[in-house]
Amino acid sequence: MANSVTAPIVACSRLRMQDGDGITTLVCFHGCPLRCKYCLNPFTLKQETKFSTVTPMELYEQVKKDSLYFIATGGGVTFGGGEPLLRTDFIKEFTNLCDGWHFCAETSLNVPPENVETAASCIDFFIVDCKDTNPAIYKAYTGCDNTQMLENLKLLLRLVGPERVVVRIPLIPDFNTEKDQMKSKEFLQELGIIKFDL
Repeated sequence: MANSVTAPIVACSRLRMQDGDGITTLVCFHGCPLRCKYCLNPFTLKQETKFSTVTPMELYEQVKKDSLYFIATGGGVTFGGGEPLLRTDFIKEFTNLCDGWHFCAETSLNVPPENVETAASCIDFFIVDCKDTNPAIYKAYTGCDNTQMLENLKLLLRLVGPERVVVRIPLIPDFNTEKDQMKSKEFLQELGIIKFDL
């Protein structure tokens, strides 16, 4: 039998109610392609951060204790980080172990398109943190280009439809304004996005 994939897990936070429907466990992965100036989880970027390298089965054994809560509330596991869509082979194998759970991913979508395709096949709902659709603002804030994110967002909409995607457009002090937020929202509405978190 082939060896299972592994992934670096920084933390598992149980019994949450703000990361998707119902009661969830937030699984945070180590690593991210972006370097956001106000990163909420900078420890997921640091090489010195302690993390556990686990298999999908090992993660399942860790989180299955809350299965009854997940099933009763329509909850499950939310994948965050860092960037969870860097670990889609792991996520797919993990979700195949679970029955009756709901899966959510908080993602920047700044990953290869094949990762988005894999994620779309096993994740129920996506929270896309797009930062800002203005290329200059995005680059100044994240250190990266936003072309991949926008192309992947179009791909995700084709694969799962707008009902399974919410796009987060934060107001970022010193980087964008409420007017910029509205411009981003209007641009994304033209792409077909219907759910927003401003």
